[in-house]
Amino acid sequence: MIPISHDRFISILVGICLVVLVTFAMPSKALESLGASEDTADIIVGCLYPMSGRAGVLGRDSVVGIRLALQYIEQQGLATLPRLRVLLGDTKSKRSTAVTIAKRFVEEEQASFLCGVVNSSVAIQVTEIAASANAFFVGTDHASSRLTDEFFHDRYFRVTNDTRQSMTAGALFIRDYFDDHLKKKPLRISYLGPDYEYGYQVWADFREALDRLGVNYEIAGALWPRLSEPDYSHYINELIRQEPDLVVNSLWGGDFVAFVTQATDTRLFDVSRFANFEKGGDYEIFAHLGDRMPLGLLLASRHHNNWPETDFNRWFVQEFQRQTGYYPSSGAQGAFTGILAIAEAARQAGGNYKDLEGIERAFEQLSLTTPEDPPGFQSSMDPVTHQIRQVMAIGETVKDPRYPPAKVMLGNWRIYYPTDYEQVHSATE
Repeated sequence: MIPISHDRFISILVGICLVVLVTFAMPSKALESLGASEDTADIIVGCLYPMSGRAGVLGRDSVVGIRLALQYIEQQGLATLPRLRVLLGDTKSKRSTAVTIAKRFVEEEQASFLCGVVNSSVAIQVTEIAASANAFFVGTDHASSRLTDEFFHDRYFRVTNDTRQSMTAGALFIRDYFDDHLKKKPLRISYLGPDYEYGYQVWADFREALDRLGVNYEIAGALWPRLSEPDYSHYINELIRQEPDLVVNSLWGGDFVAFVTQATDTRLFDVSRFANFEKGGDYEIFAHLGDRMPLGLLLASRHHNNWPETDFNRWFVQEFQRQTGYYPSSGAQGAFTGILAIAEAARQAGGNYKDLEGIERAFEQLSLTTPEDPPGFQSSMDPVTHQIRQVMAIGETVKDPRYPPAKVMLGNWRIYYPTDYEQVHSATE
């Protein structure tokens, strides 16, 4: 052992203490923010999205959607609308990261609203933090129906469709689209979904809707690839071997892009019809695949750049493209709607932005025009479930060069209103 003098020992001890003190005194990494300054903000909103990895495009587009919403609110020129300060956090699609960021938003930054979250398993963690802090959580891009069922709390509100709505619309579509087939024999269905909360909930909601509608179907198989699976060849070959009439897929984001890219080199799309009623019709896949995107796939999404053809949707899509140089994925419209909903609920509560109970009541009665609303229809909040009621549009991939680099978009639309899919569940309840 090397001998150390008393003075030297004291010097080392003081040095260690200084390092510890400096480490704990260092401020947390500065957060990116949009909108009002810290001094002028009426409401602080903490938004969580993945900004990297396969889901990163949804998060980055959501940030642009938030920026557009703040600009839109400012353009309204209404003094009764609150000044929002929006803090941004990158979840990296990890629950532990999201939990850390969400706690910082509500505990250190005094955010009274959380918003965003793409991944449903991450959203379940975030909604529990919001509930324990009496904060609002406005869901903009996750879809598991469990958020409005077993994980429901008074200040959770979702402004995009959930898996029960989308898969009920999908079941209605199957009943109509495959009517001739169903009159002769059962429809053989294979399912492929991501191996986590969302994938299992989609499958459960879909089968429940088919059963309630009395659709004659058989299950040929169910497959569960992991998130960010690099090689889908085993699953694609298994789907071909099962010989279903219809493959129902619930992959999303970069995973769906990877699956379709790999499947285009096989016989899958030739031997079975293929559907994704959740986010398969997202623009990002059309842009990524260009003229390699197969025709005749049956897809839906939470927003479409070419439907509805309203002034509001055209403004949203064109303004996004003008500011970024490319067209938006569906996450952008969800984030845009979430920020508008927060501002409008606060305005309708009377301008007392500390009155969270008043804002909660206003949110439950909220009606809001969004880019995805067709003419004559306005989105509205279900006061019981806190799930927004919106029109579902399911289309078929067709050639459409108007939104480059995509060469294919959705067309041949079939439209389902909330009264259509709500009747499926209310009829036997």
